[in-house]
Amino acid sequence: MASLFRVAFFLFLGLMVRASQAQLCPTFYDESCPDVSNIVRRVVQQALVSDERAGARLIRLHFHDCFVNGCDGSVLLEDQPGVVSELAAPGNANITGFNIVNNIKAAVEKACPGVVSCADILAIASVESVNLAGGPCWEVQLGRRDSRRANLQGAIDGLPSPFENVTQLKRKFDRVDLDSTDLVALSGAHTFGKSRCQFFDRRLNVSNPDSTLNPRYAQQLRQACSSGRDTFVNLDPTTPNKFDKNYYTNLQSNTGLLTSDQVLHSTPGEDTVKIVNLFAASQNQFFESFGQSMINMGNIQPLTGNQGEIRSNCRRLN
Repeated sequence: MASLFRVAFFLFLGLMVRASQAQLCPTFYDESCPDVSNIVRRVVQQALVSDERAGARLIRLHFHDCFVNGCDGSVLLEDQPGVVSELAAPGNANITGFNIVNNIKAAVEKACPGVVSCADILAIASVESVNLAGGPCWEVQLGRRDSRRANLQGAIDGLPSPFENVTQLKRKFDRVDLDSTDLVALSGAHTFGKSRCQFFDRRLNVSNPDSTLNPRYAQQLRQACSSGRDTFVNLDPTTPNKFDKNYYTNLQSNTGLLTSDQVLHSTPGEDTVKIVNLFAASQNQFFESFGQSMINMGNIQPLTGNQGEIRSNCRRLN
């Protein structure tokens, strides 16, 4: 009986250890790297001086990281022995911001060598980028470790596409345990940044125009894209570099840039319509929901404890 008790006790202890390792917390670096958030913020501020899209680049990296194998820094890995990068996936086409991540990592390593993961750097850089653009802060959960592998097929299958409808988007969010509120709130990150014409110009067909696209806005886009499909256009035509609720009021007036944006409000019967209207009516509600959804996304399958590693170079395995 005593031996059975000991076995049960150690099984319970093992489960408790695994559970504790899986927990992220906002105070993870309070002793080991207490100034990490300020360090990240300073580098993001420096990047914004010469690149107005710096914040949008960083939050996109965090999104695309979390949707493939969880928030583990795998999106940052380049091709190398034993690793086939996720960057060849169509959803990662033209993804940028690696130079900013490299600069952040260098500054953090100088202060706290071998302590802060690249996955956590993306999470911290996201909140700092949003706040520097006038958006909210939220309590970033920390303690992630970096993956030693990438998942190209996972990126091909799992990343949301700018061409998808609500059903397709919901399916991909559901795979990572995110709901309709998360979908609409996180899509609100398109309140800043830009997109290339190639990701929306099929909506501009003159002979068969997208009925959910404001005709006057469509004409403006045709003119902007006349110089080529690689031309960049603001995701938010009203306040392109400010993090605010205008993304949602744009959807109400049929001036969402991407198909995946506009369908959130233009698909009859979908619960996303009511959520768009809620956020359009209240910036405080949007900010509160966005912060919670960022926390929810940041909790997708993190590596913790002794899993993975703390990369010294975010682009390559140690």
